Amino acid sequence: MSSSGDVAIAPRLVPILRIVHSPDHQVGEKMVEVPVKLYLDKVLKTAREAVRPTSLLTGPVRDNALRSVAAAIAEAEEAILAANEKDVDAVGKSMTGYENRERVRDAVARIRMTADDVKALVDRLHHIADLPDPLGDVLGRHDEPNGLQVSRVRVPIGVIGIVSELSPLETIDALALCLKSGNVCVFRGSPDWTFTQQVIAAGLATAMANAGIPRGACTIIDRPEKEAALELIKSGKALDAIIPRGGAGLRKVVQEQAKMPILCHDGGITHIYIDDDVEIPLAQNIVVNSKVQNPSAPNSLDTLLVHQGIARPLLSALILRLLDEFKIDIYGCPKTVSLMGQMLMTGHKAVKPAQEADWNKQFQGPTMAIKMVPSFDEALAHIAQHGPSHTCVIVTKSYDSAMRFSKEVDAGSVLVNASSRLNAGDSLGFGADIGLSSTRHHARGPIGLNQLTCEKYVVFGSGQLRHPHPVPLAYEDAIMLKRP
Repeated sequence: MSSSGDVAIAPRLVPILRIVHSPDHQVGEKMVEVPVKLYLDKVLKTAREAVRPTSLLTGPVRDNALRSVAAAIAEAEEAILAANEKDVDAVGKSMTGYENRERVRDAVARIRMTADDVKALVDRLHHIADLPDPLGDVLGRHDEPNGLQVSRVRVPIGVIGIVSELSPLETIDALALCLKSGNVCVFRGSPDWTFTQQVIAAGLATAMANAGIPRGACTIIDRPEKEAALELIKSGKALDAIIPRGGAGLRKVVQEQAKMPILCHDGGITHIYIDDDVEIPLAQNIVVNSKVQNPSAPNSLDTLLVHQGIARPLLSALILRLLDEFKIDIYGCPKTVSLMGQMLMTGHKAVKPAQEADWNKQFQGPTMAIKMVPSFDEALAHIAQHGPSHTCVIVTKSYDSAMRFSKEVDAGSVLVNASSRLNAGDSLGFGADIGLSSTRHHARGPIGLNQLTCEKYVVFGSGQLRHPHPVPLAYEDAIMLKRP
């Protein structure tokens, strides 16, 4: 995606017919394609008009809509899989001529959906529908000496824009969580799933309309042009917040060009520190799971810090497993490279010397960095220097070390003796999340239903006034005496 601030919009209508999901047209109706900016202005205008009626929907109505969408997707399984085959073919053709066949296979496997994936979409919708309704929750209440009853209550944020490079499962998560929390969602998905998303959007639109959801409350932008994403990112007056879901390139563009608050962006380094007082099998399992379970996840391990007192018995076998069994590329500090140097002579894949920039990378792939540290304080200093930190984990048997680590480390989430991959809404009891935040604004960690709301104060009184009152007390008493 280009990060240029200037977006070129064609000044003419494209003289072709195509299927466009417009707020004023039914899905599948043919219309002349309009310039991206005009199309998006129309979508966003409809979205803003949907804010108030969407926020006033009752919990059962929103839940019923999500279950209706689940039924529509289950019914459209064959159509979704057929559309997905078109996406797979398109990706395969776009990579014709690539010499790296493994990369082509990985790209195709990433796009391809199965019946199990469609079932996962349906199950996720039912799961989110079954979650407690966050709206109207009273977060705090107190009485003032003058009799005012003051409460803080959860309310929707408004219109949330989402630009995603991720799969249709993340599309459904985003739309469902936004609706469940009373928000309007404008979603721009990856062009890699264009045909798949068109079928999902058709089922979504019909199910939402039948369930009484306001027009524009859930919109999937059906424009593959990059300008569509850029225009959405810069739609400051129409959006109350934006969420990028994808890699570092997308996050960079959003951070540079967004004209509204960024709710979360999945950015930051994931560190694991292994203390010298540790059970080696436990530490190895946590490292392997944190890196290998899903290497592309934002909470997968980036930098492993190991106390040098435990390094030799721990790292030799662990690094061999990561390199040979799991095909992870490893960059190491000089001590790590020296420890594993003999592998060059035994035919094993070697650890590569780390550069300073490697300690600041969120890899989101089958790559990680390893550094030996002489002390606990050195590990804390490294984490503080190389941030922001997304997820941080300590593996230790020492209660004092665990408590100090959890207090001093600045990260979206800090875990003790657990995989970094557990920093997620479904693992921490939130049910589902729309992303993970490492920023200090609004909320940190998994952004679930509660984090997709904001607060307003509701105050009940019985005639209390701010003093001094501009009306003389005697005159005020006279008025009160005249009242029946």
